[in-house]
Amino acid sequence: MAEQHRTPPGAPDVAAAAALWEAYAAAFPGVVAACPDHTVEHFGDSEELADELLDLVLAGGKRATSALVADFLAEGEPLPRVGSHWIACDGRGRPRLVLRSTELRIGTFGGVDATYAAQEGEGDLSLESWRREHRRYWTRTCAARGEPWSEDQEIVLERFAVVWPPEHADP
Repeated sequence: MAEQHRTPPGAPDVAAAAALWEAYAAAFPGVVAACPDHTVEHFGDSEELADELLDLVLAGGKRATSALVADFLAEGEPLPRVGSHWIACDGRGRPRLVLRSTELRIGTFGGVDATYAAQEGEGDLSLESWRREHRRYWTRTCAARGEPWSEDQEIVLERFAVVWPPEHADP
């Protein structure tokens, strides 16, 4: 299957992200004081994929995500920790949601189970779909960095909750 045209995602709107974070911090000062860490980013490697995955989060079906440890290293970013936040942007860089990490583990491709695959909320929710699409994604993103991908690479498996804005927050 040929890869579809991919538009690079837009740079995050830092000012709008700061405003979203400040609104969250004003509503939940204790939570933010306990864990003020946050990043501003998008899902995926294209505008289209960022929007598709964000839509799954907004619809309530996606509450987990996966990233290669090598991705964090390549970007000079620390690994997330339980309680840390990230502001999820759409494909054009507009901040839409504040997410909070609720569970993290480091695993490998073969260590992902059907329950986790379903919580990522993608494709037909099956482990087979998760493996096919993540294999395709990580092969593409590693190649873009000039590196090979293998099923033995460490993966950050992260579950999260949507915590802001109130109309989208998990109960």
